[in-house]
Amino acid sequence: MGLLSTIFGILCGFLNSIFSLFAFGIGTSIGLVIGYYAFINALPTDVEDVKVCPLVEDDLETLQRLIPEIPLWVKNPDFDRVDWLNKFIENMWPYLDRAICATAKNIAKLIIDEQTPQYKIQSVEFETFTLGTIPPTFQGMKVYTTDDKELIMEPSIKWAGNPNIIIAVTAYGLKATIQVLDLQVFGIPRITLKPLVGIFPCFANIFVSLMNKPHVDFGLKLLGVDLMAIPGLYRFVQELIKDQVANMYLWPQALEVQIMDPEQALKRPLGILDVTVVRAVKLQRKDLLGKSDPYVKLNLREEKVAFKKTTVKRSNLNPEWNEEFSFVIKDPATQVLELRVYDWDQVGTHEEMGLNVVPLKDLTPDEPKVLTLVLLKTLNPNDPQNDKPRGQLVIELVYKPFKEDEMLDDIDDSGMMEKAPEGTPAGGGLLVIIVHEAQDLEGKYHTNPHVRLLFKGEERKTKRIKKNRDPRWDEEFQFRLEEPPTNDRLHVEVYSTSSRIGLLHSKESLGHVSINLVDVVHNRRVNEKYQLIDSRNGRVQIELQWRT
Repeated sequence: MGLLSTIFGILCGFLNSIFSLFAFGIGTSIGLVIGYYAFINALPTDVEDVKVCPLVEDDLETLQRLIPEIPLWVKNPDFDRVDWLNKFIENMWPYLDRAICATAKNIAKLIIDEQTPQYKIQSVEFETFTLGTIPPTFQGMKVYTTDDKELIMEPSIKWAGNPNIIIAVTAYGLKATIQVLDLQVFGIPRITLKPLVGIFPCFANIFVSLMNKPHVDFGLKLLGVDLMAIPGLYRFVQELIKDQVANMYLWPQALEVQIMDPEQALKRPLGILDVTVVRAVKLQRKDLLGKSDPYVKLNLREEKVAFKKTTVKRSNLNPEWNEEFSFVIKDPATQVLELRVYDWDQVGTHEEMGLNVVPLKDLTPDEPKVLTLVLLKTLNPNDPQNDKPRGQLVIELVYKPFKEDEMLDDIDDSGMMEKAPEGTPAGGGLLVIIVHEAQDLEGKYHTNPHVRLLFKGEERKTKRIKKNRDPRWDEEFQFRLEEPPTNDRLHVEVYSTSSRIGLLHSKESLGHVSINLVDVVHNRRVNEKYQLIDSRNGRVQIELQWRT
């Protein structure tokens, strides 16, 4: 009997719990419905439209509330208005977002790889990384002028963005996700570009400092839980970030981003290297029906300057040039002169016959040095192809360092003019024509362009480039003249030809131009783009040099 009483008591307690939960659910649902309708009915119905009232000088309270929202270019006369920059960023933001996020990922990965081992973290990965659709805005910008080679800017930046950054952290076999969203950043950084140099992008370093503690606000979720909703944590995190950022980047401390090696950027020319290509000996025959048509290309390795080259010697395996060239030298301890011998071909690419290099550190200043270089296949000393004889190249070098009072601030190496080769008439010179490129060519039937030069009854042609509206040739032609061409003109015509048999219009003109040569005689060098006549938008770039 006691057992039955016990069972009956347990059953009654269970039913009581079930009915209690059911009553709670029903009561809560009814309460929510009643509360919702009570809230809707309690809303005022006589809401008036918002009125825009002029701001009067006596309304100081409203004015004080609006001061933080007024752009700095309104409040401070030394801040410039930069609406054009905001418009630019607005249009470019989708692309800037991808570029900035990719760069930030790479920088963060390096920092994470250094820090994770000491915290026993297995991996940290970005599952989502986007700065959102709202770009930052510049409220104004202040620019400082100094006597140093630097540019200082202080932009006022406000960004209330909608980024979405999700980071997955794995430690001890457990994975947790952290999400950053609703970011707000207000601040005035000082951006310094220095030193300013004569090489693009025209500055070597970027220094970024903060002139005051920035305002930083954001949402932070861990495993989907909003941590910023925890009482006291929001204020603690916000102040912690402000202090940490201020300790690292508050002026005069700065974040330095190196754009280029400042030592290389600031190097001034130290001297001139004079090179005389004397002759080549025992070159190998490359042409099937003849010998070879050799010429020499010269350049400083790893330098972004145009190469220089000798004239072409037709059907000659022991050519003599005696042609002089000059290079601007900025670092004789590391720069290297490279020489390559080519076989000129009228059709197709020019075949390389051999090469060699001369480190400038091996030269004694102001002391001429004659070298006989063995031509190699490659610069790899272990390459068995170098055992095959390819001939020799004889050159004469002299490095002339500048004296202290002769130091030049800036020299364009590409503008250095070579002398005319030996044998040029005393009153005349060498006219050099370099056909660089053409742009926006358009043929009616086909566009396979080549350039035809006509000067003093002589005709020269570049190679044909198939199906190209923006061809590049970089081909050089030379005319040895008895007198300066002050009264002569150079006729340039761009043609398109087709090799298809039976085509009615196998050849057509894409445009032409006639160039007066008096300017190149007076200026020694002219490099311009000329608008083609009888062409809608076509242009051709021709470089002219007058060497004496």
